Order: sequence, then structure tokens, then C-alpha cells
Amino acid sequence: MTMSDARTPTLPIAPQFTERWSPRAFTGEPMPLDTLMACFEAARWAPSASNSQPWRFVYGLAGTPAFDALLATLVPFNQGWAQHASALVAVLSTRTTTPPGQDAAVPAPWHAFDAGAAWMSLALEAHHQGWITHAMGGFDAAALQARLGVPDDVAAHAVVAIGRQGDKARLPDALQARETPNQRKPLSELVAEGRWTLAG
Repeated sequence: MTMSDARTPTLPIAPQFTERWSPRAFTGEPMPLDTLMACFEAARWAPSASNSQPWRFVYGLAGTPAFDALLATLVPFNQGWAQHASALVAVLSTRTTTPPGQDAAVPAPWHAFDAGAAWMSLALEAHHQGWITHAMGGFDAAALQARLGVPDDVAAHAVVAIGRQGDKARLPDALQARETPNQRKPLSELVAEGRWTLAG
């Protein structure tokens, strides 16, 4: 069964949306820096409020001190499988912005929303090039800030593992059972016209 067979949309859409998922089994194959930079280039073109582009990324390639620093900020559960990734990327965003024509920074209410758009662009480009991504919320934000030298006015949202998809047999038994594309709620639970009629 292919990934597209396992995830069938109810309406016709581009296959990139159903074929992309978040495995945990990686081969450990080295990732060329140019390939990773192409993923960042895709993220660079994401939409943002007032074109403020608040997203920031700090990365480490496997086998480097930068990778080890990022890995150390993950909770033990995530360290167990993410250690085999080809790259780790911290997804960050600036909490303030300086509007055009002004000298003073002001709060950027949509910084997290915009960073999410940039992360999705990165994930889709990685998928397009034959790599997998898995974003993790299980990390120590304070440790990440300290180890990576992240300023106080920058928010940390996720750490993303990137690599080639590997054999799920490399994972613990409990994770092997979860190593499959998951499904989504129906549109009827997500979308309403004109007024909130949805479950929480």
C-alpha cells in the first residue's frame, strides 16, 4: 500500500499534501548542505504579516557539534529516534518587528502563525526532494535558548528532524506500530460557514 493509498482526500488536491507525513525511522544518510539550504529557501518565500518574515532557523548536520547541541535539548523519548536523523533544525520566530518607516520595534502578534507557514514550506520542499521531516514539540525551550544563544525576544516553536526514511524495524516495538501515515478529521468537523458551529 502506498502512502497516497493510505491517505485519500475527500476532494481532489495535489498529492504533496497527502504523501507528506512524519516518520521517525531514519537511515542516517548524510544530507548535503545545498539540499538543506534549498529547504530553507522554500521557507524564505512563505507569506507573512506585513512581509515581516519573522521566522528564523538554527540547524545542525549529523556528526557536528551543532547537531549534538540541538539533540541535547530534546526530551529523551525524541532523542531515542531523532539521533539517527541527517539534520536537526530549530524553528524560531522574532516576537517583534520594526514596521517600514519606523525606528522602534513593536510586538508582532502573528509571528508564530507566520513561522508555521515557513515550516510547512520547508517540509513540502524536503518531501519534494525525497527527504522526510518530523517536527517535535518535545524539547526544553530554556536549554535550547541557552545552547544555541537564542535572544530572549525570539520564540522557539519546534525542532525538526530531517533525513531519508529508514526501516521501521530500527525503532522500538511501540513506535513501529505508529510508523504509518495517520488520517485527518473530516471537513465537517473543521470548517463552518459564517458562524461557529463546530466542536471544540
